[in-house]
Amino acid sequence: METEKGRLQKPTVAIVGRPNVGKSTLFNRLVGHRISIVSDLAGTTRDRIIAETNWSDHSFILVDTGGLELFPDDDIWNQVKSQIHYAINECDVVIFLVDISDGITSNDQNIVDTIRKTGKPVVTVASKADNEIRDQMASELYSLGMGDPVPISAYHNRGLDDLMDRVVAHFPENKSFPEPEADLGLAIVGRTNVGKSMLINSLSGENRAIVSDIAGTTRDSLDSVIKHKDMDIQLVDTAGIRRRGQIDYGIESYSVLRSIQAIDRCDVAALVIDASEFATAQDTHVANYILEAHKGIVILVNKWDLSNQLDTNQQDMANQVRAKFKFIQYAPICFTSGLTGAGIENMLDIVTKIQSERSKIIPRAKVRRTILTAVANHPPPIQGKRELKIYSAMQDGTSPPSFTFFVNHPDMIHFSYKRYMENSLREDFGFEGSPLRMRFRGRGRNTET
Repeated sequence: METEKGRLQKPTVAIVGRPNVGKSTLFNRLVGHRISIVSDLAGTTRDRIIAETNWSDHSFILVDTGGLELFPDDDIWNQVKSQIHYAINECDVVIFLVDISDGITSNDQNIVDTIRKTGKPVVTVASKADNEIRDQMASELYSLGMGDPVPISAYHNRGLDDLMDRVVAHFPENKSFPEPEADLGLAIVGRTNVGKSMLINSLSGENRAIVSDIAGTTRDSLDSVIKHKDMDIQLVDTAGIRRRGQIDYGIESYSVLRSIQAIDRCDVAALVIDASEFATAQDTHVANYILEAHKGIVILVNKWDLSNQLDTNQQDMANQVRAKFKFIQYAPICFTSGLTGAGIENMLDIVTKIQSERSKIIPRAKVRRTILTAVANHPPPIQGKRELKIYSAMQDGTSPPSFTFFVNHPDMIHFSYKRYMENSLREDFGFEGSPLRMRFRGRGRNTET
């Protein structure tokens, strides 16, 4: 675990621009598959979309800022400006799209003014430049004073190499955060207004985070180190955004970005859900990222002091949580109250156990015995004339626990059989709260999960 030099955080790139300039199409092209909804109707991306991707061996977090709920009676531009402003402040590089077929509009100029005030690196893009004539029209964007414009057509995959070469050139060489000496890093993650700040206060024993009933009142992430029994635990606070007055629509979605950035820095993530609201799509989004980042996870059902009003008990609530998070059945569930401090000590005990589970090493002979027994009890399916054979397995890494399986045909490993192998390892060796990294090695292509 890195403590002296700090932990590397992936750069964040925000795609900004007014509605219907091609942000979601560019996002989907860079990520490599369709995630954002793309249509000709302005503002059709209804959820803020965030994904980790890479370009030329540079891993980064990409944010599509196109998700707007558009209501006829609302001041649409105020919503756009507010959300774009936050995305720009959170990122390392801005990709600013202008629809070259429309030319520069007053809203484009407003976005330029917002970008310029932040001082963030920006790459200006002439979007929808799908032929040489529109490439030449890109020169109009020089008048914005935002550097050399790059003509692209994300739909036709034109100009993306030039665009990303410019973007990657702005990445920090070593964007790391100095870490206090600690035995593990614990990130408190989740949606706004689920009680993260109050949990931080209960954990640290002081009012070091702003606590409010208004969603998103904490502007900055603040880290501290606490002592639990014989362990030093670094708390990574991931509260939302403080605003004066009313919270603008859509700001809550960016708490997911805060959580993702914190997950990259932690060993174990505590996913906080509100007992009175239960889990949402954003909660599962964050849980998926924790899984993909191979971090430890505990699910905190917070505000449990309201349980009497909710007419439920821990067993019933746990069953509902398990049903919502079927893909992380190994995650322990803890019931907490940031208001009363109930469940805090139990949660810290669970977190330290998860870190221990992530760090333990199983002898090769035991791993091999477990896997071969599992294969004997449930042989892999035969595909035509080909038969998958698993010869052996070994653990070759920790944090997360990592295993290599030696097989004859890695491409024949089906998802369901991978899950069976994982369950067999968990049944014999535990690994509670930690995802497993599994690689299947043969003479040809390998597969990894």
